[in-house]
Amino acid sequence: MDAKKTIEAGKAILGIEFGSTRIKAVLIDEENKPIAQGSHTWENQLVDGLWTYSTEAIWYGLQDCYADLRANVLKQYEVEIETLAAIGFSAMMHGYLPFKGNDILVPFRTWRNTNTGKAAAELSELFNYNIPLRWSISHLYQAILDNEEHVGDIEFLTTLAGYVHWQVTGQKVLGVGDASGMIPVDPNTKTYDAVMVEKFDKLIAPKGFSWKLLDILPKSLNAGENAGFLTPEGALKLDVSGHLKAGIPVCPPEGDAGTGMVATNAVRQRTGNVSAGTSSFSMIVLEKELTKPYEMLDMVTTPDGSLVAMVHCNNCTSDINAWVKLFKEYQELLGLEVDTNKLYGGLFNIALKGDADCGGIISYNYISGEPVTGLMDGRPLFVRSANDKFNLANFMRAHLYGAIGVLKLGNDILFNEEHVKVDRIMGHGGYFTTPVVGQRMLAAALNAPISVMETAGEGGAWGIALLAGYVVNNDKHLSLADYLDQVVFAGNTGTQVAPTPEEVEGFNRYMENYKAGLAIEQAAVDNKK
Repeated sequence: MDAKKTIEAGKAILGIEFGSTRIKAVLIDEENKPIAQGSHTWENQLVDGLWTYSTEAIWYGLQDCYADLRANVLKQYEVEIETLAAIGFSAMMHGYLPFKGNDILVPFRTWRNTNTGKAAAELSELFNYNIPLRWSISHLYQAILDNEEHVGDIEFLTTLAGYVHWQVTGQKVLGVGDASGMIPVDPNTKTYDAVMVEKFDKLIAPKGFSWKLLDILPKSLNAGENAGFLTPEGALKLDVSGHLKAGIPVCPPEGDAGTGMVATNAVRQRTGNVSAGTSSFSMIVLEKELTKPYEMLDMVTTPDGSLVAMVHCNNCTSDINAWVKLFKEYQELLGLEVDTNKLYGGLFNIALKGDADCGGIISYNYISGEPVTGLMDGRPLFVRSANDKFNLANFMRAHLYGAIGVLKLGNDILFNEEHVKVDRIMGHGGYFTTPVVGQRMLAAALNAPISVMETAGEGGAWGIALLAGYVVNNDKHLSLADYLDQVVFAGNTGTQVAPTPEEVEGFNRYMENYKAGLAIEQAAVDNKK
């Protein structure tokens, strides 16, 4: 069935993801291939010292994104979207959206806010579990510590994806992966950790609130479970033109970490994925719980409830982009025609000719602070001594290493201290745009084979569309991992690059210099306004 007939028959599936700078919609066909897209650009606002998006911006953005998709479908296929086989919503995880009835009690506090330090530290100690600043439970407890008046009125607390899903279906639910970024999830029960919930309720009991924690949290659902249907009101909230009909199944809403795992086919235990662009993070799906909590590691779950160790880094390719721009300016100075893609390709490929340890050169890509290494502010630095091998190949290799240096520190805990085993790691993002180069560097950093698939660039909107398809098209009742392997990716494992012993040893030598030089980075932060 061609795309037009798929849409006309109501068999297309829609995925929408709210990213931090863009809301993206992807329409897929019965073979899980994208057939149309839509998007809306938006920005967070700093209001009263906290980063937020208004509820008006959320709904305008969703409606504009869907309208863009609808217009593109009309233009491409000359057909109107009347109904769909399924819909899924996902969004950036964590944050704080408290409600009384349908009224939000304070403006949405996003994952980006760092005012929750005291709460996160106290909860980490109480739970004996690393509770990051951006998690919903940190925001809730910080509001309690700050004696904010609204807390006693909370009837429902959710994430951005959970909010949108609730408003269009009437269901107060959340996919388990997104739920695991509110408060830790027990991988055995696949819902909120009962011991931690009890500890939290006891902690806040003296406040005398009318609610307990489970009273206000959304119900946690596994991938594939029934999460409700688009209501008539919900259909109009999505499609203001009135063409879209109610009654469409909607999958459990998920976070962007979960949709990234799905889009890279990395939900099975002993697999993982690395996203490397403006920022970077790795997600390694574990076979068992870690022996102890680590501040560098955030613990979340896959959309079907397997435990995942996440290393999140604030910086990745921005400093490389700044240096490439400098080379571009030099070419323009000489009157040369500049092809940006060719420039990136040439500079990335010359790095392969550099020494495995970059000849002693170090790069710190800290455009902003990097909590993993204890830096609360950033100063991009290029560091060399007089005796280092300073040439273009080592220069570029050092920057490519530096872009994933922090990521390596976190993953070294998993592989060297916790002895985690992994069979396949998928790479996606701008770092891997030039074929092979980024793969080689990351393979050396993690001492593991790295694969890249063409479809990895489709992103989280495609991932949540696949999860919506899993609800309605899983006739064989396959596990999510098997469904992705057999139905979606059909044996496509991408192109794999394995590290050589020399590359691994060279990256380790680079990291010894990198760790020793962190004092230089700290001094730069301390001594420059």
